[in-house]
Amino acid sequence: MSALVRFLQSTILSKVVMASTGLVLVLFLIGHMIGNLQMHIGQEKMNIYAETLQGLGGLLWLIRGALFVFLVLHIITSIKLKLDNRAARPEPYAMKTWVRASLASRTMLWSGVMIGLFVTYHLLHFTIKATNPIYGDLVDATGRHDVYSMVVLGYQNVLISVVYIAAMILLGFHLIHAIESMFQTLGVNHPKYNGMIHLLGVAVALIVCVGFISIPLGVLFGWISLPAGVIAL
Repeated sequence: MSALVRFLQSTILSKVVMASTGLVLVLFLIGHMIGNLQMHIGQEKMNIYAETLQGLGGLLWLIRGALFVFLVLHIITSIKLKLDNRAARPEPYAMKTWVRASLASRTMLWSGVMIGLFVTYHLLHFTIKATNPIYGDLVDATGRHDVYSMVVLGYQNVLISVVYIAAMILLGFHLIHAIESMFQTLGVNHPKYNGMIHLLGVAVALIVCVGFISIPLGVLFGWISLPAGVIAL
């Protein structure tokens, strides 16, 4: 029993949990981005997509609950590993050498905390609609909840768009190092493949970042606009 307890408290298990939950969250981000990109197609396509998700009913909330658990576990293990590293080196180095450490790798914990705060606001804004309850009254010509117009109205606020864009850039930097670390933790770590893994991390981070950012930018520059009959709030 004591061996099991030690294993559950071990750094190895924490790294595996952080890597596996990170993988799930990255896959979710890619899927979420693909769904959101339908904003560029138009109101009908976006609202059909949103209605399909809502049609999942209890399953949708089960998925949301699982993602929340994964996110909490990811944060907890990240903090634990950071504290473990500090405990292993109680005395700071006389001279810090950050030549090999990228900015993304040095700020992983803080970028993760800021992303977590952003996710909380994002849920309050568009999912729960606590910050903008009037969004719940928006419907399209067919009677569907008008998610398309809700998103456009949200991003017409320049401050909100700037916050979202900044958060997605921060997420991109977080993903670059996170994806590399994930492969290393899961045992894929060899000089022959490390260069490819780094490029993969950069590519995924860039795709996710640009994909999400294209929506508020599209609204601000008029590529994505309100349908006829919908009045700006």
